[in-house]
Amino acid sequence: MKQPTLVILAAGMGSRYGGLKQIDRVGKGGEALLDYSVFDALRSGFDKIVFIIRRDIEKDFRDIVLARMGASVRYELAFQEPESLLPKDILENARKMGRTKPWGTAHALLCAESCIDSPFALINADDFYGREAFAIMGKYLSNPALCEGAIVPYKLEKTLSATGTVARGVCIFKDEYLESVHELKSIRRQEQGIFNTEPDGSRQELAADTPVSMNFWGFPPMIFPELKCYFKRFLENSGKDIKSECYIPLFADELIKKDLLKIKALHANAEWFGVTYQDDKQAVEKRIEALTAEGVYPDPLWK
Repeated sequence: MKQPTLVILAAGMGSRYGGLKQIDRVGKGGEALLDYSVFDALRSGFDKIVFIIRRDIEKDFRDIVLARMGASVRYELAFQEPESLLPKDILENARKMGRTKPWGTAHALLCAESCIDSPFALINADDFYGREAFAIMGKYLSNPALCEGAIVPYKLEKTLSATGTVARGVCIFKDEYLESVHELKSIRRQEQGIFNTEPDGSRQELAADTPVSMNFWGFPPMIFPELKCYFKRFLENSGKDIKSECYIPLFADELIKKDLLKIKALHANAEWFGVTYQDDKQAVEKRIEALTAEGVYPDPLWK
């Protein structure tokens, strides 16, 4: 059995952040958050990294990120563009609407299919997941009899931003398996508690320890045929909406409901932090500096 692959979602536009947060430096050696994920993955049994990026950032990504990692990392690049994998009629309509953004995380993963031939984990480029999370996922995906998926959930209160709202996939588990995941798009801590606010103004209170998806998934490669069908149905239903996006958590939810894949909860005593807004960056830099001082990471990370 091949060793697992780490797939990193790094094609996002960063509209709330105001820049390319995928490659923005947070470490003293110029490291971005994704550097620490790659480092943790390599020492947890992963042997290849697939970066999903946009063509317009390829040069910067190669010159800044890949040049820094050097020969330490075996990698492939996959490219997600608004026109990637789209039927002609949907593409023409998207161009007329003036759509410039890609079609979400499920679309991104589908763009990387040709690079993936082993069990794989999927993460966001702009999140820090912790060494423990990669260790437990790497071990799980290295099982020769693997026929299920996995998710590393995090407690909601630990994933909020002090700056603004966040989107999270709220998870329900039964007997250590994911039963459902529901995407909430406007969660924020308020004086009375943690609430998600719907477009109509209605609010839903959420418990601080609510398990949420931070897009740390593990899958066998056999999911791709169903992912293609899922994306096709998404385009048929939502392809004319200029703001529509096809999300991995919703795809996972459908796999579960159709009994196509069981997804196990991998509970890791792992720390999460990330950069949703520019104001989040200072706290992230301080935490990375502390972890480096504690010896969790070398300085510089890549030698």
